[in-house]
Amino acid sequence: MNFVTPRERVLAALNLEKLDRPPVGIVTQSATIDQMNAVGVSWPEAHSDPQLMAKLAAAATELGLETIRIPFDLTAEAELFGATVDLGKVDRTPMLKAHPFDSESEPVIPDDPHKGRPGVIIEATKILKEQYGKEYPIVVGIAGPFTLAGHLVETGNLLLWCITEPDTVKKFVQAATDFEVKYVKALIEAGADVIVIVDPSASTDMMHPDMFNVFAAPYIKQIVEACGTTKNILHICGNTTALLENMIATGTSAVSIEEKVSPGSAVSIVAGRVALVGNVGVVKPLFMGNAEQSFEETKKVVEAGFNLIAPGCGLAAKVPKANLEAMVKAVKG
Repeated sequence: MNFVTPRERVLAALNLEKLDRPPVGIVTQSATIDQMNAVGVSWPEAHSDPQLMAKLAAAATELGLETIRIPFDLTAEAELFGATVDLGKVDRTPMLKAHPFDSESEPVIPDDPHKGRPGVIIEATKILKEQYGKEYPIVVGIAGPFTLAGHLVETGNLLLWCITEPDTVKKFVQAATDFEVKYVKALIEAGADVIVIVDPSASTDMMHPDMFNVFAAPYIKQIVEACGTTKNILHICGNTTALLENMIATGTSAVSIEEKVSPGSAVSIVAGRVALVGNVGVVKPLFMGNAEQSFEETKKVVEAGFNLIAPGCGLAAKVPKANLEAMVKAVKG
């Protein structure tokens, strides 16, 4: 089918509808320095101002991309919990500098997601919905529960405690989940069309799939359920070939994966049960390659049968505009 707007096309793809072509967009970090220069908005200011965040995110549409995605980092929720965050520079995303809790702490869950930078993201969602929401899907990312729990106590501690103090891990992951459930509901009320649960610390680089089933999956399920009828995408970094079944079992609408998974293998394993998003390489070809390589690699993902063509992970700020335009051209022709 042909679709009038990118919003219709993206939502149809996530509904597993048959299309004349897949949509092409970004469901992870989407801003680049070229986009910042084009609209006169840059980091770190865009992390803390809803108008600037919305303006920078919408710059993606000028490249022909069919999604508008906010925010540009994964630290907003942890900051509201009390973590110390360095907001970074024009070419570097925010970084955690200090964690608010230790193993003995009882985590204090923020009572209102409309405060702090989560509040900025909610306001930016409202602005984007009003300005672009009829034509484009408003895609909003949140920190996955295991990743946010790691931000609260330091990820290395959390992984160690999976073996030595599993109940402590569950305490913090549940606290993270309880906040994200409130936050997701506020984002949907503000106009988010798609929620992306980004849980890089739950990757197979960090834990065995059996551990994922204990310390990540039950909590991701709670967030998926909080999304209700709103589409959601579960993004996990690394080689998720061995994790795809576990990801699908969370009940998510779609899985977003990196280029470390062979496109053909991913399509074969997922087998049309959920939408498949990705997995054009963010390092090669998008960051370190050229337009021709970006075009060719994107074509392979299209031919494999992905439902939504996108970078396999968040963009580096210095990804060249020409490479993103080539990715778009490979899909749209």
